[in-house]
Amino acid sequence: MSLSTEKKKEIINKFGKNKDDSGSTETQVALLTQRIRDVTNHVNIHAKDNHSRHGLVKLVSQRRRLMKYLQRTNPESYVELTNKLKIRK
Repeated sequence: MSLSTEKKKEIINKFGKNKDDSGSTETQVALLTQRIRDVTNHVNIHAKDNHSRHGLVKLVSQRRRLMKYLQRTNPESYVELTNKLKIRK
């Protein structure tokens, strides 16, 4: 259920400051969002897979912490990122 190398590069190019920027908060949130969407699809298909469900909860929690940090340090980027990823209402 991990992301392929091509998909990671595509996300990094779209959300990173440059093509090698995999560590910025925006890029990490984008990568986590894609993983969350993949695991969510898996959990919807395999309803009794509680181990994956637990991993999904951990991923969502990690993304929430990063989003909280981003909102505190760079509110403009937070709003832009949430609009691009469509993760907040």
